[in-house]
Amino acid sequence: MSLYVDTSALVRRYLQDRHRRIVMETMAGDDAWCASALVRTEAQLVLHRAAISGRQQAELWRTLRREWDAFWVVPLDDRGLARAVEIGATYGVPLVDAIHLAAADRLPNPVRFLTFDPQQIPAADALGFEVLSPLA
Repeated sequence: MSLYVDTSALVRRYLQDRHRRIVMETMAGDDAWCASALVRTEAQLVLHRAAISGRQQAELWRTLRREWDAFWVVPLDDRGLARAVEIGATYGVPLVDAIHLAAADRLPNPVRFLTFDPQQIPAADALGFEVLSPLA
């Protein structure tokens, strides 16, 4: 079983958040973490904005880079972007969400989809993913 970790979930692993424990426990219980190549870039920008100092940002980025090596990374390529168009058109989700959903859709089934993005949840469910979210 694959665990797709959306950016909205991954950043909660590094920041103080009321749902951090959910992310930590879910990821600890799965040894196949997967994400789109876009997740790292998005997460770094979120962590940059959340950091209260340059030192804290450097530590957050260092931790993310160290853990990123444990991820199976789904590339952003023509195939994935074409599928994102289909998903965006079908489910009415924004482009970035469609890219994440398309990346997860490339994984072998069953797919568990960890997200805190309410716009992704209905589409992820319709795509047959097991949605893991306190918002679902």
